[in-house]
Amino acid sequence: MNQALLPLLLVAVLAIPLVLGSRRQKKMMAQQQELQDSLAVGDRVMTTSGMYGTVSDTSDSATIGLEIAPGVETEWLRQAIREKVGPDEHDEEDEATDADSDSTAQVAPPLDHGK
Repeated sequence: MNQALLPLLLVAVLAIPLVLGSRRQKKMMAQQQELQDSLAVGDRVMTTSGMYGTVSDTSDSATIGLEIAPGVETEWLRQAIREKVGPDEHDEEDEATDADSDSTAQVAPPLDHGK
């Protein structure tokens, strides 16, 4: 009885992580496919290479148009879209900095170099 239980236990220990790993991978693939299907014009996204852009064209089923800078549009495979992100934080920070600098602008006194 003991000799028959050991190989069965060994197979179970090796097979369970494989099954759980494949289930997790299928779930992640389904989430990625759902993301790619839900993309719409105006969505802010990040590509798998780390580039941020705004979706400008979704008419093709295999590719997607991204505006990466004002007036600069590029074409990417849909599979290259990694995730949706919020609005451009850099633009919001610039606006906040501009508003703060207008109200609290100070001029530094000239430096005295001992002359």
